[in-house]
Amino acid sequence: MQPRSPSRSAAPRVEELIARRELSAVFQPIIDFENGAILGYEGLIRGPAGTPLEAPFALFAQALAEGCTIELERAAARTCIEAFARLDFDGKLFLNFSAGAMRQLAEARDDTLALLRHRGVDPQRIVVELTEQSTILDVSSFLPVITTLRTTGAQFALDDYGTANASMSLWVRLQPDVVKIDRFFIHDIACDPLKFEAVRAMQHFASASGARLVAEGIENEADLIVVRDMGIGCGQGFFFGRPHAQPARQVTDDARDALRAGHIAVFPETTRTVSSASPSGGMASEKMLVHAPALPRQATNNDVLELFNRLPDLHAVAVVEHDEPVALINRRSFMDRYALPYHRELFGKRPCLLFANASPVVIEKSMTVEQMAKLLASDDQRYLADGFVITDNGKYVGLGTGEKLVRAVTEVRIEAARYANPLTFLPGNIPISSHIARLLGNDAGFYACYVDLNHFKPFNDQYGYWQGDEVLKFAAVVLADVCDPTRDFLGHVGGDDFLILFQSDDWRERVLRAIHVFNEGAQRFYAPADRLAGGIHGEDRRGNPTFFGFVTMAIGCVRVEPADGPSLYSSEEIASVAALAKRRAKHETSGFVLIDADESVALLRGQAEATHVSLE
Repeated sequence: MQPRSPSRSAAPRVEELIARRELSAVFQPIIDFENGAILGYEGLIRGPAGTPLEAPFALFAQALAEGCTIELERAAARTCIEAFARLDFDGKLFLNFSAGAMRQLAEARDDTLALLRHRGVDPQRIVVELTEQSTILDVSSFLPVITTLRTTGAQFALDDYGTANASMSLWVRLQPDVVKIDRFFIHDIACDPLKFEAVRAMQHFASASGARLVAEGIENEADLIVVRDMGIGCGQGFFFGRPHAQPARQVTDDARDALRAGHIAVFPETTRTVSSASPSGGMASEKMLVHAPALPRQATNNDVLELFNRLPDLHAVAVVEHDEPVALINRRSFMDRYALPYHRELFGKRPCLLFANASPVVIEKSMTVEQMAKLLASDDQRYLADGFVITDNGKYVGLGTGEKLVRAVTEVRIEAARYANPLTFLPGNIPISSHIARLLGNDAGFYACYVDLNHFKPFNDQYGYWQGDEVLKFAAVVLADVCDPTRDFLGHVGGDDFLILFQSDDWRERVLRAIHVFNEGAQRFYAPADRLAGGIHGEDRRGNPTFFGFVTMAIGCVRVEPADGPSLYSSEEIASVAALAKRRAKHETSGFVLIDADESVALLRGQAEATHVSLE
């Protein structure tokens, strides 16, 4: 009778697997982005193939149930070290341990060293990773554990940073040599602004602490290029290789090509919607906040008078109870009333609420700019005369005036428009200049394409700004559709002017497709009679009657070749040359012109020099 193969439903005990040495090791490469070499491998454990305990999660869950988790960790480490030694690979070996297992390693330091040396792995090639499941109740008592492990020559890493117990406080106190960013933050980082900002904050902290970052979970080229261009030095993930018992000794051709790609990433921070790109309401509230004392509910009118006389610039005073505003007393209204004959004698000792507005306008400090703007447009205009109260989580912090509210909202919106256009939500002038500078600083070849709409002003004059805005939004959609978001940067300079910074190889086809799609689609914004006539009648800039054809798209492009050294151009010069190309494109039937940066920048510099000489 032939023996039956193990059933998948049969779950052997972990202690038996350890005793029978039925655990196996797999390894996943960790890549150094700078030279494209394999820095080392993370050793991972597997249970017997074909059994319910093959997957590591099930294996450790069973060990937890049996109360032998640390024994499993030690057996896993021994298995990985033995397999790694047999492979005779170069580079470092990353091993996962809980805090408890690390304490045992430190306590049995001599045994640990003996194991490593017996298997032929130099301790200096070992990186001990503290797993995210570890809860360290007393960090100060754990510090000697790290010190002891480092004396063996091993390095210390914080694993899966950003989740569970891998916190910034732990980073600060343990000072790891390596920090591995959890895959949650890396997956889709190329299109997620919040993940990008989170990783950038980790990067700044790593630079300050001297820790080396490893980005886990890299699964596609777009995420790799973003991580690479951020300056993170190492990474691992399925894009480089899945865990395997016989992992590759070299980086795959696809991964090497991606690491050496000449184009730079389009960071997702530059494509945020205006709601997230705009400064917060907190910034606006700070601009209009007037720090002013408040009076308690039981205060008298004489107390109000004394305060106004002591602070002649105070436009109002808030009345509070338990630090929460209950009323507002306007200075002018109060003083005018108090100036009447006998009012001081009659009302001086009466409660201040007698002449107060019991339902003042209250603005929470965290109120968004858009909410403040709605307040400006509302029917309730009491704040214009009385001012308003500013609170933080319902607690009084100060006052504001209608004038300051208008100025704060206006300033914040102007500042926001420099970063993102409020109509199309596309990046504005500052992100545009920043991306040009990154392209030039990285010696990346690209095409700067300035986009303009012909006959847009007469269309806007006749059909109104509302319909004109719809045309601009349509143009933004068309341009976004022809761009590769991982390679091509699309910005909105303002009005009907857009700028695309192409790194796609087929940029010309994309430009011509945008012109064709827009020119065909723009006609639907005209009335039927105007469509039949082929345009509209209007006036030119001098007031002369003129017939204008349909709104069409013109795109002037500038070729910027990769530089061997420091860039010869500035961001402003590239933008100026692109604007020159756009003006030429407006006179072309095709709506398209391509010029070379070298010749055009030289021409602009010559014109600037001639102007300077003539002024002298």
